[in-house]
Formats: sequence, structure tokens, C-alpha cells
Amino acid sequence: MLLDQETENEIVFELCQLLGRAILPLTGSDGPGTPPGVLGTAFFYSELVGATDDGEVAHEWLLTADALTDRAYGEIGLRPSVTDPAEGADEPIDLPGFADHWLHLPELGLAAMPTGGLHGWADDRGWRWRTQQVTEAVAAPADSVARIGAAPVSAFVLALGAGEDGSRPLEAVVERVARDGGEVRVTTELPAGYVGAPVFAVEAGPDGGPALRCLGVVLPWRAGGHPVATFDRIRAALAAVVTD
Repeated sequence: MLLDQETENEIVFELCQLLGRAILPLTGSDGPGTPPGVLGTAFFYSELVGATDDGEVAHEWLLTADALTDRAYGEIGLRPSVTDPAEGADEPIDLPGFADHWLHLPELGLAAMPTGGLHGWADDRGWRWRTQQVTEAVAAPADSVARIGAAPVSAFVLALGAGEDGSRPLEAVVERVARDGGEVRVTTELPAGYVGAPVFAVEAGPDGGPALRCLGVVLPWRAGGHPVATFDRIRAALAAVVTD
């Protein structure tokens, strides 16, 4: 769906309100105190996998681009809005052996981290997470992904940018996505810090109004676009891992 500018601006505002606390900044380097080698974004994704007498059972993951996770050392940044109390965000989560903390899905260009360790980190330091997640209801089903064709449509990338002063501001930008061969791609090059971020499209919802759908994860620029690891393939890959 190609939207008019006013509608795009409204969706940018809605996206920041609904999912601004779903994303975290990533930094990869050679070690503590060394210059960052890569900057990117990761986001929380939650999927229902069943139910028990005690309620629904969900798996929660932190998703990002695999290309961001190959450094010897990494940090997951924290923001006051995602920790309770806010002072929990004073220090980042430092991860020596950064690559070992992730499940690598190179066929998708994706890395996924089960979030149990992140919750344990918070518990050990006396705070708790206060996040939003991209839920299974928002993640685009296969038919939504299939509707992305060669004609560009409106898309929205929610990311943590890279300020010259080292800050990582919350940013939502309007872009275009289109299908190029077998890939869905963001058609313009994105700023530093955006790789690994979620990208959204809009389609008509059950009430006829616009409904956000998360297409997937922004991957590094290649041959004229940013490929997107789409949720039709992400779901299948994570399901295969969980059942192995």
C-alpha cells in the first residue's frame, strides 16, 4: 500500500508509541573500551507456542541481523524507558564472546537470542524489563509478505540511529519496500545504526483501516537495496530450532 504523506506521518507517530520500547541498540567491537566496529538495532519478538492450565506459553527472542554479531565483544544498550527503575539503564549489558550468545541463521541473515539470560541479568541487578514486543499478531504472515510486489509500497523502519555525540536516538523513518527477484528490499540506503531494525508495511485491517505488519529484519545493504529477512521465513526457522 502506497500512502499519502499525512497518513505516513500518523503511522510514524503511532509506531513510536506502540513499539518504541521494543528496540535496543547493539554495538560490536574487539573488546571493552575499543572503538565500535558495528552499530545496529535489535528488537524483541514474542510468539505464542501453546497453552497450559496456567495460561498461554510464549517464546520471546531478541532479533537482529547476523552480520552485527560476529565481533569478539558486544554490548546491548539500555534505555531508561525499558528498565524499571530507570536507573537500571545506567550500564549496558556487556557480552564477551558476543557471537556465542546468539543462535545464528545464516540462510536468513538473522541472529536470534532467547531472552531468558536478559531477564536473568536484570534480576541479578535489581531491576526488571519494561518493554514492548513485536508480537505474532503484528509480524506479517506469509500472505502479507507475498503481496509485496515489484511496485514500491510505503514502509516504516523503527531504529536507534547513531548521533555524532555517541547517542542512539529513537528514529522512525518512512521508506519504500519492493520485491526484487525472490527478496523483499528497502530500496534506499539507511543511516548508520539501522541494520537489524524491524521494518513495517501497512495493509487494510479487518475494520478497513490501516493495520501495521512487521515484514521482518533489515539486513546490510547489498546490490542496490537492504534485503529484509521476512517473518514468513523467520517463523519457520525458529519453529525448527525449538522442535529440534
